[in-house]
Amino acid sequence: MSSKPPLTPTPAVSATTTSGSGTAASGSERIPVEVFKGINGLDKIVLREVRGSSAEVYLYGGHVTSWKNEHGEELLFLSSKALFKPPKANRGGIPICFPQFSNHGSLEQHGFARNRFWSVDTDPPPFPTSTSTKAFVDLILKPTEEDMKIWPHSFEFRLRVSLSPAGDLMLTSRIRNTNSDGKPFTFTFAYHTYFSVSDISEVRVEGLETLDYLDNLQNKERFTEQGDAITFESEVDKIYLATPTKIAILDHEKKRTFVLRKDGLPDAIVWNPWEKTAKAMADFGDEEYKHMLCVEAAAVEKPITLKPGEEWRGRQELSAVPSSYCSGQLDPRRVLQGS
Repeated sequence: MSSKPPLTPTPAVSATTTSGSGTAASGSERIPVEVFKGINGLDKIVLREVRGSSAEVYLYGGHVTSWKNEHGEELLFLSSKALFKPPKANRGGIPICFPQFSNHGSLEQHGFARNRFWSVDTDPPPFPTSTSTKAFVDLILKPTEEDMKIWPHSFEFRLRVSLSPAGDLMLTSRIRNTNSDGKPFTFTFAYHTYFSVSDISEVRVEGLETLDYLDNLQNKERFTEQGDAITFESEVDKIYLATPTKIAILDHEKKRTFVLRKDGLPDAIVWNPWEKTAKAMADFGDEEYKHMLCVEAAAVEKPITLKPGEEWRGRQELSAVPSSYCSGQLDPRRVLQGS
């Protein structure tokens, strides 16, 4: 959706994906990951699956900026005014909020991971992954001297972005405390996912009914959700607590349902800026709030504490499935009850 002229990707360097065991995949299993030049010359990685789905990840921010299905339809929202100019964060896609979500702490809004340059991790430690998923890349972020001045902790943040043969997008974060002084550290976290929707007034979110939430528009006061589903007619900025592992975002007009599955992330943020706040954001179009919705897997209410040597893992998996309305309800509703 960027208004900037399209750039022809030019390979900059190559890295090789690894298999789930952490060793180089061999033969036909091997899918190379190339680093291309993207907008404003920033390095990006393009993941492609044989059926046609794709994803793009910028090394700046470890930021997923595109996720397309096998028909080439963009599933994430990226503002036409996204800057792609460090040190500013990009508006849209899936920014990483670490080590702080929003203003829940003393750091800059949403922490610093989303506006740092990450590296391709060519030798990640092993961890289980689907053997059928061949399109993935491992990134790593370590603190700079400047980071240590504002957040005096040593860490390794490993991020795996993968695309399944069915086109599902998975982000797995592993954060390890590497402090040598014996000190623990505490952080909050979110995958700040911007979904592309046809019309925000035709969207509903299911799976968060009857849950408690903190309302960021009312000084983080705690309320209980009353509706049978979340619908949108004004600005919304809520942190839902103790949420299920699966949430559905139903887009009536596109007859599409996004299914968000998460692990290690108990909270979920739902945000749409609506008209007034949209106009106040320099990197966001005045009318773009109509075509986006943030539903974010997060750990905010109870910050995560790691002792030296300890590692935390948080995973988010996104899928998009066809759906249709029947008698005012989305059918099939089984997306929430199913596997």
